[in-house]
Amino acid sequence: MSVGCAKLRHVANQGRRLLDRVLAGVPAGESPLTHTEEQPPRPAQPVEWPAWAADPVVSALVGRGVTRPWRHQVEAAAHAWSGSHVVVATGTASGKSLAYQLPVLSALTVDPKATALYLAPTKALGADQLRSVSGLGVPGVRAASFDGDTPMAERDWVRAHANWVFSNPDMLHRGVLPNHARWIRFLRRLSYVVVDECHTYRGVFGSHVALLLRRLRRVAQLYGADPVFVLASATVADPAASASALLGAPCEAVTEDGSPRAGRTVALWEPPLLDDLEGENGAPVRRSAGAETARILADLVVEGARSLAFVRSRVGAELTALGARRVLSEVDPSLAERVAAYRGGYLPEERRSLERAVSSGELLGVATTNALELGVDIVGLDAVVVAGFPGTLASFWQQAGRAGRTEDTDALVVFVARDDPLDTYLVHNPSAVLDKPVEATVLDPTNPYVLEPQLACAAAELPLTPESLESFGGDAALAVVEDMVARRVLRRRPNGWYWTSHDRPHASVDIRGSGGEQVVVVEADSGRMLGTVDPGSACWQVHSGAVYLHQGESYVVDELDLDSGLAMVHAEKPDWTTTARDTKDISVVRVLEKRSFDGVTVCLGEVEVTSQVVGYLRKLPSGQVVDSVPLSLPAQTLVTRAVWYTVSAELLGSAPGGAGLAPARVPGALHAAEHAAIGLLPLFATCDRWDIGGVSTALHQDTGEATVFVHDGHPGGAGFADRGFNAVVPWLVATREAIAACACPAGCPSCVQSPKCGNGNDPLDKAGGVAVLDVVLGVVGESRHDVRHGRVDQDRSAATRP
Repeated sequence: MSVGCAKLRHVANQGRRLLDRVLAGVPAGESPLTHTEEQPPRPAQPVEWPAWAADPVVSALVGRGVTRPWRHQVEAAAHAWSGSHVVVATGTASGKSLAYQLPVLSALTVDPKATALYLAPTKALGADQLRSVSGLGVPGVRAASFDGDTPMAERDWVRAHANWVFSNPDMLHRGVLPNHARWIRFLRRLSYVVVDECHTYRGVFGSHVALLLRRLRRVAQLYGADPVFVLASATVADPAASASALLGAPCEAVTEDGSPRAGRTVALWEPPLLDDLEGENGAPVRRSAGAETARILADLVVEGARSLAFVRSRVGAELTALGARRVLSEVDPSLAERVAAYRGGYLPEERRSLERAVSSGELLGVATTNALELGVDIVGLDAVVVAGFPGTLASFWQQAGRAGRTEDTDALVVFVARDDPLDTYLVHNPSAVLDKPVEATVLDPTNPYVLEPQLACAAAELPLTPESLESFGGDAALAVVEDMVARRVLRRRPNGWYWTSHDRPHASVDIRGSGGEQVVVVEADSGRMLGTVDPGSACWQVHSGAVYLHQGESYVVDELDLDSGLAMVHAEKPDWTTTARDTKDISVVRVLEKRSFDGVTVCLGEVEVTSQVVGYLRKLPSGQVVDSVPLSLPAQTLVTRAVWYTVSAELLGSAPGGAGLAPARVPGALHAAEHAAIGLLPLFATCDRWDIGGVSTALHQDTGEATVFVHDGHPGGAGFADRGFNAVVPWLVATREAIAACACPAGCPSCVQSPKCGNGNDPLDKAGGVAVLDVVLGVVGESRHDVRHGRVDQDRSAATRP
């Protein structure tokens, strides 16, 4: 650790001082800050060790410096020890690990034959928790990892000897449950299952994990075990209900945080507009959040502040690290070596090396995706920069909580807004970030696109029975099973339903919803594997001509072969980046719910979305478009759920009370309203704008009217469109407010332009979008006065509560 970093720890109000440092050099009157808040420290609430805790475990923890536990740690541990499923939902760095380590380690100490399973959403988090447990050195505890990085030679030892296995849902699904007969020793004495960072299990992934946990409980019960589940999350709304829905069984909740927390300065930051630069269709361009973050990260490193910068994309993380190193190389070349990127897609050995460097302080600044939102237990960070809203308040506070993780170290959190409707709205409405509760977890285990493959796996593991179907969804599960019987996927017998094939289905079931096997990125000249890309993202990220970044080096894609799952690249350093463009069509399959008004209908239903990447733009770092290059890639079809509204021609036209839009303006007006609605839906549903999509048309073939669709981006839906339907008024009020409040004259990325628009953000009519939303909101019951003055706080709070 640098001398500068050591000195920082003894400076009062360090967060404010760091903020002043990164503001140095900003011209007077041009401050990018829109809001600053000082969050006070919180005192500790220690208690005595519980009498039931095993002496060797307490001794090991005391030896680690834990002289007395916090109140919430003992409360949660006591629930687990007494046999109740429990979720501990306290702040980041509040010591939730001890809440499950205490009962699990005590059980393993008291009963040498007992076993436990730990599940983490990321390999980094699992590896970090394994290091923590192993470092305690409790006698008789044989903790081991069982994930995709575990060498084959070690896996037999883990099955035969480990009594605490650290894994993840993917490995439980593919490696443990389909081979449960080989895990009899472990499963028959399974006492505890820890589900860490349970708020990450949302949407399609969460629905898969919910059913996976039901499969685990069923198989454990086959061998006579009934494990207690301990769930943990720093950021989840209504934790008892969310955890119970995930587990399929009642859970106690521990929410009152007894740990100390350092004070921190939270700053909301909007990058300035750039002079003499124009984006698509002449729109004004802001300095990018990535470029702004790179400069802030470099300033923090110069100060010796250990810092993380969370960036939305893999490419963004690489570019931010490069930008910070470039700035530092002009100040002190040795500091440039202490900045790196961290993201998914790296090879295991690269990840482990970077994690060690982050934990030790060898790296002062790291630009990362959300891969480090959970993972390594990094203590004592001085600052966190969040470049772009991460999609949910839960993720935002998880990332922000990385700063100030020691009691005596005040910290800085900077939220840098992207040129995006939601980010712009949030930095100008601080209460929507700082005062709102985190979102409820959205998952739907009865989604047939999730339920069918999970039931197939369950039947292959153990015949399904009418009793077991109750835990998988009751009538919804029975309907799916009957359809599978009709297609001869399952066979009905007097004692249940049986899997008919000799091949297990597990390998073909992708629980993360990425659509299948990863596409491998290979350097053509050397044959070296650089990383992997989700198949659903391949056409966007590694199409022919795309720029691909890895460990600070840039490559250009020569060929994407979807059949073989390969993207061949060569090293190159172009001065431009690439952005894919697609076309999209949507058709209504079935209307599930409908609300009719005078000239407006609002619907929720099933839709079929057909999309195709048809080209890409090459852009300079400034955002200026160089050219557009056509592509020919296969079309992709998605059956999912959508929320949509229709508007009659009379309301859109010049009739009294109408929007006053001439027919030629209608497509651009609807398009603007659609883009902004997609950008603002994450305020009301636990999603990211990349989890959803949209289509608008002046005359849709299925509705017969002007229509705006917003759809889920996952097969069968993930619950996001449902949330939009249920909160349609406050959602559209916030959308209207975001457009109207933007200072640009005719539309820009901060209000109605979209980074993933297949039509190149053309046509767009900003004023028309406001007019459309005015007439829609007027008809569905929102008063014009409330719309104009943004009086939606009460409605929005209700919409975000579970």
